Amino acid sequence: MGVYLNPGNGTFQESLNSEIYVDKTGLISYMNKVLETERKYVCVSRPRRFGKSMAAKMLAAYYDRTCDSYEMFQKLRIGSDPSFERELNQSSVLYLDIAWFRATSGSGRTVVSSLQKEVIKELRAAYPDSVGEGEESLPVALAEINRETGDKFVIIIDEWDCLFREDRFDEKLQGEYIEFLRGLLKSAPAGRFTKLAYMTGILPIKKYGTQSALNNFKEFTMINPGVLSEYVGFTEQEVRGLCGQFHMDFEEAKHWYDGYYFNRVGSVYSPRSVVEAMLSEEFGNYWTGTETYEALKMYIDMDFDGLKDAILLMLGGGRCRINPQRFQNDMTSVKSRDDVMTLLIHLGYLAYDLERQETFIPNQEVADEFENAIEDGGWEDVVKMLKASEELLGATIRGDSEAVARGIDEVHTANTSVLAYNNELSLSCVITIAYYSARKDYTLIRELPAGKGFADIVFVPRRHSDKPAMIVELKWNQSAEGAISQIKARNYTGVLEKYEKEILLVGITYHKKKKEHRCIIEKVQRGR
Repeated sequence: MGVYLNPGNGTFQESLNSEIYVDKTGLISYMNKVLETERKYVCVSRPRRFGKSMAAKMLAAYYDRTCDSYEMFQKLRIGSDPSFERELNQSSVLYLDIAWFRATSGSGRTVVSSLQKEVIKELRAAYPDSVGEGEESLPVALAEINRETGDKFVIIIDEWDCLFREDRFDEKLQGEYIEFLRGLLKSAPAGRFTKLAYMTGILPIKKYGTQSALNNFKEFTMINPGVLSEYVGFTEQEVRGLCGQFHMDFEEAKHWYDGYYFNRVGSVYSPRSVVEAMLSEEFGNYWTGTETYEALKMYIDMDFDGLKDAILLMLGGGRCRINPQRFQNDMTSVKSRDDVMTLLIHLGYLAYDLERQETFIPNQEVADEFENAIEDGGWEDVVKMLKASEELLGATIRGDSEAVARGIDEVHTANTSVLAYNNELSLSCVITIAYYSARKDYTLIRELPAGKGFADIVFVPRRHSDKPAMIVELKWNQSAEGAISQIKARNYTGVLEKYEKEILLVGITYHKKKKEHRCIIEKVQRGR
């Protein structure tokens, strides 16, 4: 067993020993399908703490021919796959952790040469007749080993993009590194000595113009994870199971950590956050707590036209349509609002709806991080508005309809650039922003099927909250009384049939000519 060549299965065994282990070995089934085919080059990009390294160690443990990993895997999902025993511990594995090499090389400029020197040293010990003493090129060493012995390698590169993140302004180093990867993973000899190439990172592979630097790779990203969607994070079924096992409230878990959504599997949750919440028996901010909010603040403070308005809209629960295709997949070639938001998708701060090509803030945990980031300079008007939202909620609960109307007027006036009124949809956006702070006590549901129609916005109290439920009906150039009448006539309160406490019926209107909001609030008990 070596450090880089055939590293063994010990680190994956630690994952299996942990109090929480969620079986993601189905990923191996896919890798066995593409093994030694034209699709054998795979790059998986995910945010921090989404299990990238654990998956890489799992693959190493499965393929490493110096191990006996049968007992590890045979009871897991891969154990029932027809390819399980055929490929189990049948390959030479080369495992390269780029973050490790950067940390131990002494200087970023020497990473590429240091990496090759250390790995070649191990290869020479294992293949003394194939790797000469003077060899300094890793691709050449692997080609010679393949030529003389016929051996092929499963090459696993963890944190492939480390240099593009940590040495983001060193273009010379990045260029040298890309040329090294091209020699290792994109050449005729590489095709012969590579059985499988699997790379992980936060960023997708760097683009030069419109062309990927390694265009032979199939990429699975936060924009489009494709057939590997269920391995991005924890699925809803997996989170339900953990909540049952640890006696935790699933709806709270959903509020805090859900929001990443892919068509193939539905909801996907942040793994690190879910695990920490289960083990600590408390919901809170765990994933974003692994790094400071300055990383987020640096990008949302960029002075691109429409960026601030887009962030405000998403804080209010809205979505923004973007084009992620122009992003160059690095942290310096950021030239537009869409580039910033695409980068934030890859970093996990935003989610993306591929079908609608829209981005949004996924959950409470990430929303809290945005709020932290905007409180420190440059966003004073937004901070003031968010704080005012607490007063607005209080006025609503007290039944002070005039204060509510004034508060919504102020939100609209302060943010006319993004909240320009045209219809009830625009009014709905204003309301969700105005009631931003309510998200800590409520689940806000737009267009909820209720009674004989759809309630515009329903505020459902979360389990820990003692606040009343609210049904908000919006009208454009109509009366607030008419909004209340519609709630009653269409029996919208029926959607809260299991809710036995006080319900607020809130009718809000906007008169375009008068340029003012009106509000009526009625308090009723369930069933009356």
